[in-house]
Amino acid sequence: FADALSLLARKWGQCPVQCPGAGVGSSQKMLGTHQTSVFQEKIGWRKDALHLLVFTTDDVPHIALDGKLGGLVQPHDGQCHLNEANEYTVSNQMDYPSLALLGEKLAENNINLIFAVTKSHYMLYKNFTALIPGTTVEILHGDSKNIIQLIINAYNSIRSKVEVSVWDQPEDLNLFFTATCQDGVSYPGQRKCEGLKIGDTASFEVSAEARSCPGRHAEHAFTLRPVGFRDSLEVGVTYSCECGCSARLEADSARCNGNGTYVCGLCECNPGHLGTRCECQEGESQSGYQNLCREAEGKPLCSGRGECSCNQCSCFESEFGKIYGSFCQCDNFSCARNKGVLCSGHGECHCGECKCHAGYIGDNCNCSTDISTCLAKDGQVCSDRGHCVCGQCQCTEPGAFGDMCEKCPTCPDACSTKRDCVECLLLHSGGPAENQTCHNVCKDEVITWVDTIVKDDQEAVLCFYKTAKDCVMMFTYAELPSGKSNLTVLREPECGTAPDATTILLAVVGSILLIGIALLAIWKLLVTIHDRREFAKFQSERSRARYEMASNPLYRKPISTHTVDFTFNKFNKSYNGTVD
Repeated sequence: FADALSLLARKWGQCPVQCPGAGVGSSQKMLGTHQTSVFQEKIGWRKDALHLLVFTTDDVPHIALDGKLGGLVQPHDGQCHLNEANEYTVSNQMDYPSLALLGEKLAENNINLIFAVTKSHYMLYKNFTALIPGTTVEILHGDSKNIIQLIINAYNSIRSKVEVSVWDQPEDLNLFFTATCQDGVSYPGQRKCEGLKIGDTASFEVSAEARSCPGRHAEHAFTLRPVGFRDSLEVGVTYSCECGCSARLEADSARCNGNGTYVCGLCECNPGHLGTRCECQEGESQSGYQNLCREAEGKPLCSGRGECSCNQCSCFESEFGKIYGSFCQCDNFSCARNKGVLCSGHGECHCGECKCHAGYIGDNCNCSTDISTCLAKDGQVCSDRGHCVCGQCQCTEPGAFGDMCEKCPTCPDACSTKRDCVECLLLHSGGPAENQTCHNVCKDEVITWVDTIVKDDQEAVLCFYKTAKDCVMMFTYAELPSGKSNLTVLREPECGTAPDATTILLAVVGSILLIGIALLAIWKLLVTIHDRREFAKFQSERSRARYEMASNPLYRKPISTHTVDFTFNKFNKSYNGTVD
């Protein structure tokens, strides 16, 4: 088995989920899953071997009714339809197989189906597992490298679970299961047990209830089979529709006034006689007996739904059902309905009251006693924070909510409550079995010591806290169906090495220098940018400047001009002029 897984992993590593044939064509792969389950001769599976079938995809599948979009109205017949070239020959004639048909074929051939899907489609295929017995779903990584661990986890899940399936159940027979799992607790309405180990025992009690009598000496049979196993138990059912007292007859009994046969406390009157004791004759005046046909004084004769004949009511026939009773006061069609269905289809109507089949309660039998729909991932009913009522969880813990009451922000943190056990184990060597000090603290825990913790375990919750020495202690816990917790604890806390003082000093000084240099460089860069902007602004203003020519009124020229007018002769000298 290990060699086969190794070979599968090597082949798988050559083809990621997104490559053709791995993640594409999931509709055809779902169809191929059906063909694999019905055509085992070419596969070569041994008859008594455990059959595992891995279905991988990163897409949603096509199932029954999807083919109608293409005009394929003929349902799939459950056959293989492969020719000599291994080609599917009815792809344009038949619809895709349904989940019910797929589950039937897988169960017939003892095949356990493993859905290996990407995380985005996990919930879709998780819902499929509730419809197809014996299937599990695991998350496949994008590189498919977890394929070996995926198959191992699925295999362990399959082998630790037992589920009973019913084959060929008669239509007029109701079956009610009660499972008693390894914890010794009975779970009414449940037909599977999980978390089993080697040596554990699980038992199932089946009660049968006949809805009607098929006829005299009718015999039917049905088969009980554990999913994934070839073992089976055939149960024969014999209907006893006659009372044991019917063999003791008293013909012409005095209890019947000599006019009938006394059988099982009642009189069967001879022809021509009527009455509970055959005291009347047909045609006799009935006026003296009419008051005996009233349920109470003032009530109508035979409740208005029959005729009074010799102190007894003969009820009318109705198109809606049967009218019966001593005063025709009862019928089988006036009971409470749910969505238009009498007694929700899970009971029989008797005199205005629903008599529910096994596994159902309520005025209209709409309330299932099956608790399998209320089981959380840890196997606890409503996460131990509520009650399962009519197949749905009603949370009683303050602050709890969710379909399984699994969400509760105000509830005590599970990591904190289990930390006391872990701290006790670290303080005192040895497990709780050897150490009486931790026995009371860890009485509901199953301890597993490991050297490394798997942090991405989907089935466990990761917890961690700091110790007094600033070390980190990690552990995981997972709830078991028995009600206990499986604690996986590190042997030693993770402690970092003490830092070197010289290294810290050099790092601090270096950081200060680097920060100072960086700040100076930033300052210099900002100043340079500012100066360049100012100089560019100055140059721009200078180039746009235009000045007018004008003289300074205070300015005096350095040169003076003098003008002299004079006349000169030898007899007369005169001067007439100005000086500037």
